[in-house]
Amino acid sequence: MKKIVFVVAPKVFRDEEYAEPKSILEKANIKVTTASTVIGEIYGKIKIKAQSEILVSDISVSDYDAIFFVGGGGSSIYFNDLSVHKLVNDFYNTGKVVSAICSGSVILANSGILKGKKATVFPGDAQALISAGADYTAKDVETDGNIITGNGPAAAKKFAGELIKALN
Repeated sequence: MKKIVFVVAPKVFRDEEYAEPKSILEKANIKVTTASTVIGEIYGKIKIKAQSEILVSDISVSDYDAIFFVGGGGSSIYFNDLSVHKLVNDFYNTGKVVSAICSGSVILANSGILKGKKATVFPGDAQALISAGADYTAKDVETDGNIITGNGPAAAKKFAGELIKALN
């Protein structure tokens, strides 16, 4: 069974960007683990409550086939987190799938892995990708090698489909 870790802010993450991919991936028999800066209840921007099972600091690259950064305003807590940037690079350098949706793509940009890569992000964050050397495409979903990015909540289902393709 393939395994993916969702990295989620403890509050103000985008409900749809968490719930829709999680449901779709689990139906495709992919094990989803939720990580955050806290263990226990975490809160979406709109109404969702979810359970964080592990701390981001305890994620081991060898335990997962992919990592996914859920967007929303709360994801900004990871934008300049050097330990998270190291985690992104460790997944990327071992050839595992590295993915993010909405503002979560800024985390990938700031970690350095989007330089020279096609990527998308929530339109308001496009400059962060461009400044990091990404080829910003403004598409709903963009895949470049083992990197998958999505531009926001409306792309969540399509994004999940790309993750499934990449993991199979």
